[in-house]
Amino acid sequence: MSNSGKENTRRPTVSRRRFVQVAGATSSVASLAGCIGGFGGGGDRPEKADADQTIVRQYSGVGANESPEVKDELRESLWNAGLSEDIFVEIVDGPSTTDELLNQYRTWLSAGRDEPDILTMDSGWTIPFIQRGQVESLEDLLDDSMVSTIKNDYFDASVASASSPDGTLYGVPSFPDFPTMQYRKDLVEDAGYDTEGWQTEPMSWTRFAEITADVKEQHGVKYGYTFQADSYGGLSCCDFNEWMTTWGGAYFGGVDNLFGPVNERPVTVNEAGAVKAIEMVRTFIHGEDDKYGMDITGNIAPAATLGWTEETSRKPFTNGNAVMHRNWPYSIAINGAEDALGEKLGVMPLPYGVTESEAQFPGTGGTASALGGWNSVVNPNSKKKDAVVEVLKAKMSEEFQLWQFETLGLLPPKSAVFNSDSARNLPVMGRYMDALQTAGNNAIPRPVTTAWPDQSGAIASAVNKALQKGSGNSPQQAMDKLATTLKDIEEQSV
Repeated sequence: MSNSGKENTRRPTVSRRRFVQVAGATSSVASLAGCIGGFGGGGDRPEKADADQTIVRQYSGVGANESPEVKDELRESLWNAGLSEDIFVEIVDGPSTTDELLNQYRTWLSAGRDEPDILTMDSGWTIPFIQRGQVESLEDLLDDSMVSTIKNDYFDASVASASSPDGTLYGVPSFPDFPTMQYRKDLVEDAGYDTEGWQTEPMSWTRFAEITADVKEQHGVKYGYTFQADSYGGLSCCDFNEWMTTWGGAYFGGVDNLFGPVNERPVTVNEAGAVKAIEMVRTFIHGEDDKYGMDITGNIAPAATLGWTEETSRKPFTNGNAVMHRNWPYSIAINGAEDALGEKLGVMPLPYGVTESEAQFPGTGGTASALGGWNSVVNPNSKKKDAVVEVLKAKMSEEFQLWQFETLGLLPPKSAVFNSDSARNLPVMGRYMDALQTAGNNAIPRPVTTAWPDQSGAIASAVNKALQKGSGNSPQQAMDKLATTLKDIEEQSV
């Protein structure tokens, strides 16, 4: 790799405690409830562009893989937010996993394709595309007021994920993302537990396991705890990152080293926190008698979770076959809807293994939620950049951000909208803002550098194998081998 690649490995550190900039603050955002849901004149809107409209194609992201009706509502929301009716936004469905999407963009941008016009990128791998010069600088494209709004009014962590090391902006954050623990509030309370305060007061993994096992047994529910542990990017960036962090562990010695410098930071994935995370989840899946388990209540998670991603893990919970479920906010919108669980759904922060004061590395311990999210970036080869700018401007409106929050469960990227009365008053998502706020305040970013795409795959494979019943290595041995692999990748990335 060139020297320039080495120089670009460090980004400004984003503290997991500063993700929500104005946590708990009262917003001055005016009520926008009248703009949500009632799409005036929507029945007359075209489902396809006519000959006089400019078609802007957005690949994946907000509205993708949704019904035609939702896509129609999305366009209506953009028009209501000020987008010219001469512009028709076509939402193109993307693949089901972020890894597939990453590979698709690598192919398209390397080939110089002029479509899609807007590419929706995972905040965890937008930076490498920026470093390779494959996406458009928004400071050359947007007016100063739009750039200023993004840099000053959007969440710091989201903006950092869409910027170069010198602070140049390359993407508009579409929504931040961080998971919570969803649970069957009705079953938990029927089992004799008081859930008062659960939205803001994390419990220990020990207590969580005891409650889950008890409720599962009392109500005869098929599964206790469902999550995502397939060998894919979601395991390395998120589920394992959370388990490890809550036990005081870290990939590279704490939050100060998350973004580099590559090959100049300690590799600590084989320290106690990561090993305990593997032992805990093995016990959850294989029981207290597992030879590599720990002293915690077990048999609360199915072995099938080792092949599950977000949607495969969500469906059993939505269908009433699980007590606890870890997932992203979109899943809250689905499960909290009146035709699903409604107010039977409870939401709380993820549990913890050790407290922050007991943790080995800085910024770890206590509850932790993986920092995710997606950015809208512009294809530098697009032939419709003027229209693209207008689409991005409409997406930055408070009206549209509240629409996507209510309809799709996608969090507002502007802190003022996130903390507004309008957000708290939304029918489903508004009920769980305290839990989302707590999760956001304790978000842990993934260690995004030029080395991360290769490291992510290695981590996912190693952790998935370490959690399997027939694993030939102990958790310590598995993490020792992984640490050696991560060091090798670090050396090869400079």
